[in-house]
Amino acid sequence: MILFPAIDLKGGQCVRLLKGDMRSATVFNEDPAAQARTFEAQGFRWLHVVDLDGAIAGRPVNAAAVESILRAVAIPVQLGGGIRDAGSIERWLERGIRRVVLGTAALRNPELVREACRAWPGSIAAGLDARDGKLAVEGWAQTSEVSALDLALRVEDAGVTAIIYTDIERDGALGGINVEATAALAKRLETPVIASGGLASLDDIRALQRHEGDGIEGVICGRALYDGRIEPKAALALTAEAA
Repeated sequence: MILFPAIDLKGGQCVRLLKGDMRSATVFNEDPAAQARTFEAQGFRWLHVVDLDGAIAGRPVNAAAVESILRAVAIPVQLGGGIRDAGSIERWLERGIRRVVLGTAALRNPELVREACRAWPGSIAAGLDARDGKLAVEGWAQTSEVSALDLALRVEDAGVTAIIYTDIERDGALGGINVEATAALAKRLETPVIASGGLASLDDIRALQRHEGDGIEGVICGRALYDGRIEPKAALALTAEAA
């Protein structure tokens, strides 16, 4: 199982939100590039980066911070937040992003997802952020009537390489991953699923590992890493033992 440490960007800083509320941002590092270097030095194999301001604005906002991260590390980076057209996808892939995550665009512009998967196979993921099972978009500011499963099936058909499933009500709350909902989604798909939202302990990772056969490929680690509830060496050793 792949552990994806998260760097969420707001105002050029590395922050964590509580349940997606932009007003509840806690700054954990004013230097995102330094945070990225720390994660790489700790042994993580991927980074998960989100432009929170970009998700609200509908366009990249923290581009300078993202570029500083790309210059700082050699491990692959997946990026989401405000990427809603082919030009933005192409520019980020050319700059060194390994995987672009489409969230709002996956719901609002399915043709873009199909075209992107054809143009950049293996480089497009879908971000499905759900509140009570319904997808939220525009930086989680709006909730749709579309279920996570419905959209997951659509983007799978388009050819995405991974689906990141976030339970918004658990995100940043340290209440534990919604293992049941994530596993239920993964069972219905052929595309690998990455769990997100609420990771609080090594037990959460163990619970997800029991569903790797259902298609859960990884988990995004946020606040629990920053506040020390999860020790990187122990988490990485746990996933290495299961490999």
